[in-house]
Amino acid sequence: MARLGKTLTAARERKGLSLRDVERATGLSNAYLSQIENGKIASPSPKVLHKIAILYELSYAALMSQAGYPAGESDRASDDRLRLAARLGPTSPEEEDALAEYLAFLRSRTGRTR
Repeated sequence: MARLGKTLTAARERKGLSLRDVERATGLSNAYLSQIENGKIASPSPKVLHKIAILYELSYAALMSQAGYPAGESDRASDDRLRLAARLGPTSPEEEDALAEYLAFLRSRTGRTR
């Protein structure tokens, strides 16, 4: 749950939203949203996760996976993509290529290959 909370916090902050802004947009109380972000809600409902996924422009399946629900995209790569999307927002294929090239460059400078 801590990873889900961190993902949601990063996505909300990336969008420049306060918990009250999310409350107004989704109808979910800011106290409940805070508890999800802090890992105090063991299993947010799929309906709640769907509302948040739409607002934050995140993969619903990946959020479901992080919340512990069985989902089609439950592999580690999906979780990595979700964390990246939470921090950067939607990216175009060209942006993804540029980011991959830059990451390869950074890794080559530190000797890290993966």
